[in-house]
Amino acid sequence: MILLHVGDQLDHYVIEKLIARSGMASIFRGTDTRTGKPVAIKIPHPEMESDPVFFDRFQREHDIGTKLDHPGVMKVMADDDRSQLYMVMEWVEGRLLRQLLNEQKVLPPDRAVKITLGIAHALDYIHRHGVVHRDLKPENVMIDAHDNIKLIDFGIAANAGARRLTFAKLSATMGTPDYISPEQVKGKRGDARSDLYALGVMLYEMLTGKVPFQGPNPFAIMNDRLLNNPVPPREVNPEISPQLQEVIYRALERDPRKRYANAHEFAWDLEHQDQVGVADRAELRDWKQRRSPLMRRVLFYIAMALIPIPSPYELAYFRARPRYVYVRGFGPGK
Repeated sequence: MILLHVGDQLDHYVIEKLIARSGMASIFRGTDTRTGKPVAIKIPHPEMESDPVFFDRFQREHDIGTKLDHPGVMKVMADDDRSQLYMVMEWVEGRLLRQLLNEQKVLPPDRAVKITLGIAHALDYIHRHGVVHRDLKPENVMIDAHDNIKLIDFGIAANAGARRLTFAKLSATMGTPDYISPEQVKGKRGDARSDLYALGVMLYEMLTGKVPFQGPNPFAIMNDRLLNNPVPPREVNPEISPQLQEVIYRALERDPRKRYANAHEFAWDLEHQDQVGVADRAELRDWKQRRSPLMRRVLFYIAMALIPIPSPYELAYFRARPRYVYVRGFGPGK
């Protein structure tokens, strides 16, 4: 692999500016010399090319990105004639939803609903095309000046019919502990309803400034999700209507069979809140009762996560993944 710097040319792309860097790859703004249009170019670090876990994730993200074509999904450009491993994506003016939440903390209900609707429409599209994101979170949603969104990072997404990946393979199946669904915590594959659960968590966070389940470590967070009920959103933010609170609870049902069946249903309730019936939920009464997990249950989930023991490649992947440094442009740093 050739190390690239600002001003270099990679095939028919000119490298213009570093946008983001992680332990695995760098993202540059560039220009396609054939069209004159700006693009985002993701280039793996040389040492990562031989990592099978990273390569699998990179290839999955590329294949899914070229397959999908929706205004709410980051488009990946298909091009077989490349001199080295890299990915070219459409250039998007904007920033991460996480950056907006870091600045604003709590969003007005109307704005939170608009953003959630944009995500729900994008999810409806990818789900109908057999793709489950599996790592939906504010870090993987870009937002422009008009609150239009784009889903990014399909590195651990799943295609319908793909082989099942177990909970033990954390690097390949699990999203961020704050946003993964109860069925994923229990080691199940998860489906489109798992993405809807994550979207419910994000809506809760946009409206209250905090995620519904918390703890000092990932296992504590996941057990809190299985055993306890979150603080009702209206207790944190009285501006939330009872109907909007009910929508959140429907998205956060522990049993996926009780959750929204699809993103279209979720979006419909958000768009017709005056027709949402408010249930007399036990969660509204017993949320102060905090249950501690039995040690046997804790050990059970720890065992699920650690057996089989991750390979050195997977451990290296974990060490590398979180270290993102965002610079200006391409949304993740503007």
